[in-house]
Amino acid sequence: MPVGNSDQNKRTLTNRPRLRYAPSPTGDPHVGNIRQAVWSWLHAKRYGGDFIVRLEDTDQSRAQTGADKRILDSLRWLGVEWDEGPDIGGEYAPYIQSHRLDLYHEHINILLNNDSARRCFCSPERLTEIREEQQANKLPPGIRDCCDVTPQDAEARVAAGEPHVVRFKTPREGTTVATDLLRGDISFENSTLDDFVLLKSDGFPTYHLAHVVDDHAMDITLVTRGEEWISSLPRHALLFDAFGYDRPEYAHASVIKAPGGGKLSKRDGAKSVLEYAEDGYLPETLLNFLCLTGWGHGDQTLFSRSDLLSLFDMSDITLASATFDHEKLAWLNGTYIRALDENSFAVNLRRQLELDLPVDVPRPLDEALIESIAPLIQERITLMTDALALVDFFWQNEIDTPPPEDFLVKKWRDRGQEASVTLEQVSARLNDLPDASWNTAEIETLLRNLAEELNLKAGELLSLVRTAVTGKRVSPPLFESMEIVGKGLVVERISEAASSLG
Repeated sequence: MPVGNSDQNKRTLTNRPRLRYAPSPTGDPHVGNIRQAVWSWLHAKRYGGDFIVRLEDTDQSRAQTGADKRILDSLRWLGVEWDEGPDIGGEYAPYIQSHRLDLYHEHINILLNNDSARRCFCSPERLTEIREEQQANKLPPGIRDCCDVTPQDAEARVAAGEPHVVRFKTPREGTTVATDLLRGDISFENSTLDDFVLLKSDGFPTYHLAHVVDDHAMDITLVTRGEEWISSLPRHALLFDAFGYDRPEYAHASVIKAPGGGKLSKRDGAKSVLEYAEDGYLPETLLNFLCLTGWGHGDQTLFSRSDLLSLFDMSDITLASATFDHEKLAWLNGTYIRALDENSFAVNLRRQLELDLPVDVPRPLDEALIESIAPLIQERITLMTDALALVDFFWQNEIDTPPPEDFLVKKWRDRGQEASVTLEQVSARLNDLPDASWNTAEIETLLRNLAEELNLKAGELLSLVRTAVTGKRVSPPLFESMEIVGKGLVVERISEAASSLG
């Protein structure tokens, strides 16, 4: 069943879950942040609800140009679809907080009028003095009764244009109990809470006010966020109560930790979604991986998109902190690559090579060429970015032949002249092969027969040919690669390699 608090029947959307992803456009969303979006989307869709994207840009000093686009691009790449948002609108538009300032100011007036908020004219110096006194006297931190101003005096100072903020008047006694979907009821002593800021001196709301107002206005039923927000939960509960609004359900998920148990850094994996895309990961991989960092379904490891949409439930999230497992992520990606059908892999390969091949290689890449290469490497790569090093020789007119010490291995070491003569023989035999017979089977037969004639093991001859044709000691299957490269270019490359060793 969809989750929700006991008063949820008072809402407009009685039986329809509504979950949101509300990032701040201050940079590209990292994996821990985007995980909340994925979970919210899956839960909403499983129970026939709505998934909403809302941009929380009230901290104008930290907003980055283009960050909003990258946030939406990250979701699209993962295949996460939203029902309402800043780009497509919706019944509760606008979905950008800086466009909703009038609504926040209306709610500030509600709190001022019902004595749940007060204006604070304290200077930064006065606030610093209060904090220093608290430290010196070992008192709990937090701004409480910082100034004594009557409502009449406050209005006069506002009319005079004096800078100020608006603070919530937190009760000094009693206990605030808030419910978390994963943890149950959590109690907070009001005496430990401060008079937190609701409206900043620039006229913009803080997160505390804006998200409460918007979650109510947009009929949000379940809010998912990181456990670092648990300490703010009583503030938000008190705000909902002060407005007379029903509280949504909250689910505070544990954080993703680094392999050593510490905070996840960029080096450990806290990269943006788009960086993982650039690194050669498939969206299916990252979607699966993010779900598994804190959620699971029995012993199942691989989930299709339809699996996740039918199985995921927010209440199944574990409270234990998940560890970012690089090896598991790489294994998942390789598994997903190998599971792709030939056409899907070819499409992904073409997209990756369009990005990675040198700019002098004509675009668009030849589809037939990509389709012939794709089966040769699908089982050999873990990341899509691994492909370039294996296949770049297909687009090179000239091969950079490795130096003799790298070219001549095993049998051929210190026998450059003999290797050169052998390659000349290979070149001549291949040149004599009729064009109509230039195919994988004929090439393999010719080279294996030639190795026997020359009293060589097949591998000894083929290692020379491989390096001459591809410029690599490790490559896709040789005979298939030679067929694709073409007779003329193969013969030319082998002759040039022979000359370099002679």
